[in-house]
Amino acid sequence: MTRKSDAAKRMKELMAELERHNRAYYVEHSPSISDREYDRLLAELAVLEREHPESASPFSPTQKVGGAPLEAFASAAHRVPMMSLDNTYSPPDLREFVERAEKGLGGAAIDWILEPKIDGVAVSLRFEKGLFVRGATRGDGRKGDDITANLKTIRSLPLQLSLANPPEVLEVRGEVYMTRDGFRKLNYEREKGGETLFVNPRNAAAGTLKQLDSREVARRPLEILFYAVAEIEGAAPQSHREALALLREAGLPGHSRMWDCRSVEEIEAALMELDVFRRGLPYETDGGVLKVNSFAQQQQLGQTSKAPRWAIAYKFETEKAVTRLRNIEIQVGRTGVLTPVAVLEPVFVSGSTVSRATLHNEEEIARKDIRVGDVVVIEKAGEVIPAVVEVVMAKRSKDARRFVMPGQCPSCGGRVSKDVVGGEEGIMVRCENLSCPAQIKRRIQHYAARGAMDIEGLGEALVDQLVDLKLLRHIDELYDLTAEKLIQLDRMGNKSAGNLIEAIQQSRSRHLWRLLFGLGIRHVGAASARALSGHFGNLDSLKTAAVEDLTRVPDVGEIVARSIRDFFDKEDNLRTLERLKQHGLNFVAMEDEKPSSSGNLAGKTFVLTGALPAWSREEASEQIRRAGGTVSSSVSKKTAYVVAGEDAGSKLEKARQLGVAVLDETGLRKLLGVG
Repeated sequence: MTRKSDAAKRMKELMAELERHNRAYYVEHSPSISDREYDRLLAELAVLEREHPESASPFSPTQKVGGAPLEAFASAAHRVPMMSLDNTYSPPDLREFVERAEKGLGGAAIDWILEPKIDGVAVSLRFEKGLFVRGATRGDGRKGDDITANLKTIRSLPLQLSLANPPEVLEVRGEVYMTRDGFRKLNYEREKGGETLFVNPRNAAAGTLKQLDSREVARRPLEILFYAVAEIEGAAPQSHREALALLREAGLPGHSRMWDCRSVEEIEAALMELDVFRRGLPYETDGGVLKVNSFAQQQQLGQTSKAPRWAIAYKFETEKAVTRLRNIEIQVGRTGVLTPVAVLEPVFVSGSTVSRATLHNEEEIARKDIRVGDVVVIEKAGEVIPAVVEVVMAKRSKDARRFVMPGQCPSCGGRVSKDVVGGEEGIMVRCENLSCPAQIKRRIQHYAARGAMDIEGLGEALVDQLVDLKLLRHIDELYDLTAEKLIQLDRMGNKSAGNLIEAIQQSRSRHLWRLLFGLGIRHVGAASARALSGHFGNLDSLKTAAVEDLTRVPDVGEIVARSIRDFFDKEDNLRTLERLKQHGLNFVAMEDEKPSSSGNLAGKTFVLTGALPAWSREEASEQIRRAGGTVSSSVSKKTAYVVAGEDAGSKLEKARQLGVAVLDETGLRKLLGVG
């Protein structure tokens, strides 16, 4: 073991070196060492801190792993209010704003600064004597949530300023965001785990910052960028440019490029440059922010009750691209649904190359009159999901072919039919063959997903191999796999085979609701599975429940109840369940699956609809369940509250028709008592 004095000295050296490398990477944008070497230095520091905890610093770069979960966020008041910016999408409106500013300053010349408008989450951070002491969300502008613990996990945030003589107080404003690559990796992991995908990087960053468990935050790829000084004690900068120089000197990452402008013509030219420049940035931007440089002029111009008169956000239109639709292919899902997918000539849009886009269903294709060979307009809905917006009719060729759904399954050749809903033919076309290889593959994938039975390592490519080689035909056969069988597969070594067998073994003891969800019963999502597990207590009771018994469960209506009954009436499914039972899977609800009778939401049923500003639906649902409430997927007279976010649809309308109380996220937080 290293001597105490030597260890303390080495720890200081490592901290200083790691902070230098962080500054080079995040502030100067010129990495000085490889990621591997950085991780080696970080690991060395972590070992020394474990051996000599008395010499460890609370501001060490190792302290970015998160701590114990919070019960709720504390409230944090902003000494200087966090104001919003007025927006414009129009060059004439922008000119009008510049003219108003010039008039407000009596015709004095204005030095403008234009910088990219990062699409992130606004935060305020406070440093005292150079040490990070508190961070908060914008909230209502006067007070927000104290998210200090979550911010400390961000690798690009120095916990100590790199200033020789830091001010007594420095409060700065910034944006927390995710890079496109980080966001894609996060959504890939969520998809593998059967979790709902985040809509866009901003939504993912906002949801992450609202996590009460900072250890979970530390696992997500958050970054931070700073753009303003809100408060400083001591020698204060006199302009925005000086403030940005101070932030850079302090080691706080900022924009890599800004534009100096002296006239509206220069501003418009800079915006055109920015629109090109931003496409090469690693994060999403939706416009530019124009600011008066001089703080004296900012003070003279003042502000309205909501926004400053010396700054404005110019928003760019959603990026679209035009390409040709080469073909329409059919994907077969785990429940047999046939989904048409557009195969496109690759086109670059919103930061990535798009070659495929969903077309939803036959009705949607007919409504937009989309034909194979058409030139189409593509955009990324929410900057992520590729969508065919419209057809460029003027460019339609004589050879463009109408699309017709196939009369048989493209995977197995089996018969297909349209769903019947309420006695009428629906829009979903489904393969009727339960032994269809495509369905088998997707069912096994669903069963193994993180949101269901959580069998790590059983991804799409491996499932495809196992089914194609006829090593798997039913989910219960997973438990007959051996390491000897697995090592016959491509790219499967002894270690990987052993890890997968261990993961399969661990799945035997999962919660009952996970098994119910993993079985892939039509219309039974994770929320319904939780409700069924808690209500019936064991699979044998659920298996024999009549439709009227099932509809007494908060999240189960007539259609869902009949789907469950149909599932358990099929001999093939009963045989699968019996084999799963013989393999030792858990068929009994655990204590934490049963509804709480002590929480302040006990006995109340909630329905979530639309995108909430900060929480993902899973996070909001978990908060409700912790408080004893139940989350349902459909609105009925039993529903106590509908929680409506952005783009809420028919569920909100049904709530109004039934007179069900409607809450936004703020209202839900008040009910939960989490601020």
